[in-house]
Amino acid sequence: MPVNVLIPTPLRKLTNEQAQAQVEGATVGEVLTNLGVLFPGIIERICEETGEVRRFVNIYVNGEDMRFVEGLQTKVSDGDEFSIVPAIAGGR
Repeated sequence: MPVNVLIPTPLRKLTNEQAQAQVEGATVGEVLTNLGVLFPGIIERICEETGEVRRFVNIYVNGEDMRFVEGLQTKVSDGDEFSIVPAIAGGR
């Protein structure tokens, strides 16, 4: 069974305005790969050419930042909530 990927507003133009997608995968990396198959162009916005998640994009699995778990190898399970959160820059 898939995980529930929450799509942030800035990326919804790449998902036909879908706010959520059901995506298969056993790790964060597999979910991202399969998300890219479902929605061409989205991975380039999330990951560097090396495959690593961009510095200004955070990914949470059930509220935990995958960078502090096992990175792209972080395990995901059926029904997990997978959030993609682009960093918001601000200033004066």
